[in-house]
Amino acid sequence: MLFIDNIKSKIGTPEKEILAAALKRLHLSLSRVQDIFLYKSSVDARKKGHIVLVSTVAVRLKDDEKKYMGTPSVRFRKECPLVIEKGKERPSSPIYIAGFGPAGMFCAYFLAREGYRPIVLERGGDVDHRVAAVEGFFSGGPLDPASNIQFGEGGAGTFSDGKLTTRINDPLCEEVLKLFARFGAPKETLQRGKPHIGTDHLRKIVKGIRQEIISLGGEVRFFSKLTDFEETGGFLRSIEVNGERFPASALVLAVGHSARDTFRMLYQKGIPMENKPFSVGARIEQKQSVIDEGLYGAEAGNPLLPPGEYQLSYRKGNRGVYTFCMCPGGTVVAAASEEGTVVTNGMSEYRRDKENANAALVVSVDQNDFGNGVLDGVVFQEQLERQAFHLGGENYRACGSGTSVFLGEDREETVTPSYPMGVTEMDLSKLFPEPVTEMMKTGLNVFQGKLPGFSKGAFLTGPETRTSSPVRILRKDSLCSPAVFGLYPCGEGAGYAGGIMSAAVDGIKIALQIMKQWAPFE
Repeated sequence: MLFIDNIKSKIGTPEKEILAAALKRLHLSLSRVQDIFLYKSSVDARKKGHIVLVSTVAVRLKDDEKKYMGTPSVRFRKECPLVIEKGKERPSSPIYIAGFGPAGMFCAYFLAREGYRPIVLERGGDVDHRVAAVEGFFSGGPLDPASNIQFGEGGAGTFSDGKLTTRINDPLCEEVLKLFARFGAPKETLQRGKPHIGTDHLRKIVKGIRQEIISLGGEVRFFSKLTDFEETGGFLRSIEVNGERFPASALVLAVGHSARDTFRMLYQKGIPMENKPFSVGARIEQKQSVIDEGLYGAEAGNPLLPPGEYQLSYRKGNRGVYTFCMCPGGTVVAAASEEGTVVTNGMSEYRRDKENANAALVVSVDQNDFGNGVLDGVVFQEQLERQAFHLGGENYRACGSGTSVFLGEDREETVTPSYPMGVTEMDLSKLFPEPVTEMMKTGLNVFQGKLPGFSKGAFLTGPETRTSSPVRILRKDSLCSPAVFGLYPCGEGAGYAGGIMSAAVDGIKIALQIMKQWAPFE
């Protein structure tokens, strides 16, 4: 298949004209084409007076495509079907997967599809129960430590913007996109340069994948928390779920980046782990219209343009500040998973039509900030979240202020923060260590210069602490723990992914490795 890149056109150009431009570039007639489709499109707004659509078109020819190799802006990709190797000996007991976020979900789907009958253990509830629990918390009800923004069917990604962007270049990404499309991701989502599904579509998609896993012979058990496991001679023998023992041949640890009790259990049992850098900061909110103006200039408000997005970064010495998980037309949400803590995150629906834009404005932290112990990063997160709960009034209100107040400038009108339980206005320097505070201030000034409107009149709501896992659960080339055969650290919580796409890909890789080890049950 040929991929013809960098096809520029005016905003709003019909798809058929973009396809025709691709064929014209290679002097191809339609009679030679077996298949042609729009693969990706993105907006190039670097020149505000000349905003264009930049597209990639995929073409499969009836004759030899290789002669186009080396042609400028043309890539050749040989299609590589997924190769599955299967062992010859059936496992003596079930294969379990702890966690039903993207990593656990895709691991379970591929195992179920090939006859391995996986049993998924999800500490939280199904998506419908989870939505009710989250909405109840947002309305002033109690926090459910089992079903919340972090835990439950679909993982943390279910309450997010549903971004399907990733920096990894892995053929398995295509498998992930195809499965999302099969279960309801809008077609245009998968043709965008920066695809997203939105939390509203994700809730339907994860339910559909769960039902498919069950129809293929797998199980999904909700409110089933992994509490322990037993090994003998370096081999997994059993697991404990809600205090009850079950024999197990394999256990996939797809527990997510917030399963702190699981991290502590693994540490106490001597499973090799290490701490790792992550980032902390706050959610910054601006008017979406202000971001659109900063990006698009006079074209802001053009209905053919998507809500403006940004991704900004700056490094000074050994510390970086950057924006993360930007949610155009979204809201800031209460993302605590433990009582007596405050955590923020961002969320958007597919239409991205809310008044505010928001993103994490975060600063990198490492051992110099929290210590050398395996769980010191976990403790650092917990301390910030409990301090925020205290400073906010101990009623799950967040901490925050306008950016002008944070920077010590004259107060100016700010956006209305969207955090559902309200914000206690205060100086965020009382919450974060000085190096984090100073780097956040540097970032606000630098990014305002890069994107007009980024900092002026914006609002900061904190803390944002769950940017990635604070630990890495070590694994060998076989993807198994070096301490216990049959124990498979997986996904973002284990320190091997960052976002929906890379977590799903890691889940597939674990599934392929398990298949290579054992034969299916049927």
